[in-house]
Amino acid sequence: MKIYTYDAVVIGTGAAGYNAACRLKQFGKNVAIVTEAVGCGTSRNTGSDKQTYYKLGLGGDTADSVYKMAENLFAGCGVDGDNALCEAALSTRCFMNLCELGVEFPVNRYGEYVGYKTDHDPYARATSAGPLTSKFMTEALQKNAQNLGVEIYSGYLAIKVLKYKDVVCGLLCIEKKNGILVAFKCADIVMCTGGPAGIYADSVYPECHTGTTSLALLAGAKAQNLTEWQYGLASINPRWNVSGTYMQVLPRFVSVDKDGNEYEFLADYFEDIYEALSLVFLKGYQWPFDSKKILEGSSVIDLLVYRECVLKNRRVYLDFTKNPFGLEDIEYNKLSKEAFDYLNKAEALFGTPIERLQKMNTPAIELYKGKGLDITKEYLEIALCAQHNNGGIAVDMWWQTSVKGLFCAGECAGTHGVTRPGGSALNAGQVGSLRAAQYIAQNGNEIISQEDFQIVLSCVEEETQKEIKAVIGNTDNVEELILSAQRNMSDCAGAIRNKAKMTDMLVGADYKNATVSDRSRVYLYYKYKDIVTTQKALLNAMINYAQTVKDTRGSSLCFDENGNLRNGLEEVFRFTEESGASRLKVQETVITKNGFTSSWRNVRPIPQNDDFFENIWRSYRDNKNVY
Repeated sequence: MKIYTYDAVVIGTGAAGYNAACRLKQFGKNVAIVTEAVGCGTSRNTGSDKQTYYKLGLGGDTADSVYKMAENLFAGCGVDGDNALCEAALSTRCFMNLCELGVEFPVNRYGEYVGYKTDHDPYARATSAGPLTSKFMTEALQKNAQNLGVEIYSGYLAIKVLKYKDVVCGLLCIEKKNGILVAFKCADIVMCTGGPAGIYADSVYPECHTGTTSLALLAGAKAQNLTEWQYGLASINPRWNVSGTYMQVLPRFVSVDKDGNEYEFLADYFEDIYEALSLVFLKGYQWPFDSKKILEGSSVIDLLVYRECVLKNRRVYLDFTKNPFGLEDIEYNKLSKEAFDYLNKAEALFGTPIERLQKMNTPAIELYKGKGLDITKEYLEIALCAQHNNGGIAVDMWWQTSVKGLFCAGECAGTHGVTRPGGSALNAGQVGSLRAAQYIAQNGNEIISQEDFQIVLSCVEEETQKEIKAVIGNTDNVEELILSAQRNMSDCAGAIRNKAKMTDMLVGADYKNATVSDRSRVYLYYKYKDIVTTQKALLNAMINYAQTVKDTRGSSLCFDENGNLRNGLEEVFRFTEESGASRLKVQETVITKNGFTSSWRNVRPIPQNDDFFENIWRSYRDNKNVY
């Protein structure tokens, strides 16, 4: 078996992964990146009509501070205060690094980075480089990594963290094209593998990205807040959020049954079509499904789409070519004041949805054309999709997991809670990868001897070769099993959750029934294993939540037969509103001999520091204050 030796290995070529590698290289570490494919990953292949980056305020006269930003992040419920403080304290350094690398965040003529307010943001800290902010970040960081001479191993799937005396000592990978095992001997690993994108069928994650969360889970790392996701309406082919102007131009919602019959289903629910249009408008900037907006508010639109897709087994589309409800002309003054004022200021009180979109945001049309769909003529298929996992692998204030030497940064790190400011995930990925690199540079582990490494590797190699031999057969069912597992997860454990159905799915979850036809497809078995293992962790967490907290919060609805139901909806949408009792709690999930188990702990508070400069200066000279 080939063995490569480095001080540290980074897994993933998204914005967090490249930043981790660049920082480690700058700090003097011999580092390599391992990735399934350089061009894959969420940060490179996703965006929105105005993709937000969240940072400390750097313009205008609004008073802002590191501590205020930390408090806003901490207010997301289930957030650890030390992580929130770090994300606030290092946001400016990380943002300026991106600017210096060439990411075009706009400034005014005086050089101020003028911001705007995003969701859960009282200070207008948000900025944007356009619809593809994270793509531009990834490209700039990749160029920097190449300039620094960071070695990249593309085409390798990481399948096992190697440990010696419970400390990281390496990484086992499989070369995707031929199924050959390859080992990396290293002292530290930084996982930047994104969220568990492959577990859902209804997903707006790029299809090329599935995540590798189980890599950390099977290594024994704790996870936290796995129940907390962000779901919203998105097109499924191509995958893209239908937020912002896509909703504000008031498209027509259409469902189609198996016989090709069309239903303008919003008309079946709303007695007042202008109430329906006003709520559709609100989905533009109230894009994430929000349980607080179910009984009264715009999230009923999400539920009606889910009802058509899942309960009625129909396909749902947006039609931009005609006005909704057969209206020749919309009486705009019958819309909510908020919707009317916005469209009036945009000079869009006319025409069809596509004509309004051409007036308000022509690039939004071109974006889909660039992906092969002309929404000036064609329907756009949508669903209620998984978009972001706020939870993930639990990390400390240096983004180290409960396994010594294993770090997580980016979406795979569970530093967010129930809610978060828009764009804060991009900041967290940059901060977390920097913090991990700082700690490794100052306090990194020692590479173990070749003799000890060979003992560890020989044992793991023997087990893995047996596993590979057992999965190769005359049949090949792995892709079919992946699709089935994803569909089941979306139907019972996505935005709408039912404890009984989740329990049934957990009991039946098993990856050992998969087979592949030859060694070049073995990586698909490990993909399936990752999906099922991660699903089992999430299902355990969701069932535990339903048994302990019971009420509904954030971007999901937890069925409760004794709860409240919005008029006109089916029983599956009955729920109990959040009481707030769990706001300062974090749910942790970890693997045991008997499967996954979940428990609760108090959040770590925001550190209260009354630092005296001379003392900080002295300790900084000793150890950079990295401890």
